Amino acid sequence: MVEPWIEAIGLLAGLLGIVAWVPQIREVWVHQRHEGISLSTFSVVTVALVLWLIYGLLIKSLAMILANVFTLVVILTVLIGVRRLRHLEGDGST
Repeated sequence: MVEPWIEAIGLLAGLLGIVAWVPQIREVWVHQRHEGISLSTFSVVTVALVLWLIYGLLIKSLAMILANVFTLVVILTVLIGVRRLRHLEGDGST
């Protein structure tokens, strides 16, 4: 069993990793900008997070599980926003 203080470090790291994506979400959803966002890069990051989530489940690390679930949600929020904007631009709508 992992010591609580070690899990706390993991939870803090996970929280910071999630907060780091907030500016990207604002760019896509608030400012309606998506230039420079690579969907292939985001896809690879998503696969990596899923693998980290599986690893966290296997070793029963609450910090890894929570951090990866919430980071996946944040990244999917960005991906959905980018796809939405690019679809609207393809239709000529803004």
